[in-house]
Amino acid sequence: MHHEYAINLSWDEEASVWIATSDEVFGLILEDESCDTLIERVRLAVPELLAFEAPVVNDIFLDFIVRRRERLAYSG
Repeated sequence: MHHEYAINLSWDEEASVWIATSDEVFGLILEDESCDTLIERVRLAVPELLAFEAPVVNDIFLDFIVRRRERLAYSG
């Protein structure tokens, strides 16, 4: 048996950090300056958070949805 979970990664320009949240993993709210480091932290946190509410799962699939908005100065 396996489960798939959508993980949202978004850039907070004001705080200069990446934020990870999920509507499917209760309690997942992490932040880090590096997107790669944040993904590693999410990989560790998700199984721990799921242990509180879900039965043992053989495979966990994480779908990372990354959103970062930037404004580019253009003088064309």
